[in-house]
Amino acid sequence: MNKQVLKLAVPSILANITIPLVGLVDTAIVGHIADAAIIGGIAVGTMLFDLLYWNFGFLRVGTSGMTAQAFGRKDRVSCASILAQSLTVTAAATVLIWITQWLFVSVVLMCVPCSPEVEQFARSYFFVRIWAAPATLSLMALKGWFIGMQDTVSPMACDIVVNVINMAASYVLAVYIPLGAIGVAYGTLIAQFSGLVVAMGILAAKYRSYVSMFATLHDVLSWTRLRRLIVLNGNLFIRSLCFMVVYVGFTAIAGGYGDVQLAVSSILMKLFMLFSYFVDGFAYAGEALVGKTFGEQGDNRSVARVVRILFNWSIGVGLLFTVIYAIWGLDCVRLMTNDVAVLDAVIPFLGWLISMPLVSTLAFMWDGIYVGATAGKEIRNAMIWAAVGFVGVYWATYAYLGIQALYIAYFVHLIARVIYLTAKWKTMLNNRME
Repeated sequence: MNKQVLKLAVPSILANITIPLVGLVDTAIVGHIADAAIIGGIAVGTMLFDLLYWNFGFLRVGTSGMTAQAFGRKDRVSCASILAQSLTVTAAATVLIWITQWLFVSVVLMCVPCSPEVEQFARSYFFVRIWAAPATLSLMALKGWFIGMQDTVSPMACDIVVNVINMAASYVLAVYIPLGAIGVAYGTLIAQFSGLVVAMGILAAKYRSYVSMFATLHDVLSWTRLRRLIVLNGNLFIRSLCFMVVYVGFTAIAGGYGDVQLAVSSILMKLFMLFSYFVDGFAYAGEALVGKTFGEQGDNRSVARVVRILFNWSIGVGLLFTVIYAIWGLDCVRLMTNDVAVLDAVIPFLGWLISMPLVSTLAFMWDGIYVGATAGKEIRNAMIWAAVGFVGVYWATYAYLGIQALYIAYFVHLIARVIYLTAKWKTMLNNRME
């Protein structure tokens, strides 16, 4: 079982660690050919897509858990049907995004204070990248389906292709063509469709027998088949909105304490996300293995064994990063900035950096396990309580604790997720096995 976990987790980890390189390269390219307004425009434009696509994360998550269970049942028709349904939802989501794109940009930019120069470039950047929506959303569904099929190598290949081409194309288009800074947006557009071509190639070569079933799936759009997917994705969509409350709220609140504190919170969040790239690999393994075990109608002992092994690995990663941040936390910050004011300001918050990995690894791992169980209601409710905890704790304590209240609130949101999902596990497991 340990070998299965690593076989699924390692490719996801390798793919994840290429993600921050894209942001670093894009920033470096723009930083050398444009002024501060353009750099700010890239940051705001990227944020627009983070807000947009975060809400469609259910395309990967929901597809993964349902496919893993069908795979465990050895139900090939259902595996093919789930993929067809997910791609159908993707097409509908793409149309919705294209129809509402102008309204979305206008509303978000009304809420984000920025100069006219920053806003103008952010709009230009957005309206180039938005044409990649069908590729981006389809890749979410396809990667979720691959993971459900116990295949994390294919998503890794797609991610590496996307990220490498993104860096190369952005550099060539921005510097050599030259399109200037907007070349970065065109580079991302090219990269997303390149990734989709790779994913479709894998689908045709490796899963041809499943693709051939599409023609026989007369009831792909029937309510009976779609209902479970829609209900699950609806719960996951609400979960995504609650995530936005926490993560966007964290940045927005930190910005209210001034530029230095915003820089501190941004750096600490980047270091926290660096850790999450590793834990997410095991969370993806959890989606695949727990879903497969449920599909095989394994008993409680089988599921418990899978869950125990997954937690052993994820807690090990959490302990490793706890030690790294305890010994070299300030050095990690120095790698990201040499600003004396920021380095001085970060010291009171290093304790949070050290304490986050162990708590967050439990939350992330439970998420993966519940996704594999397709327990959308429990995942949704956990995140609702987490968001309520985040907002409630901050508003109750900020007048007395200042910005430390923000970090306490973020920590509480993680604790709330862990407590709720831990408390619900046995009940959910017993209900699923009945």
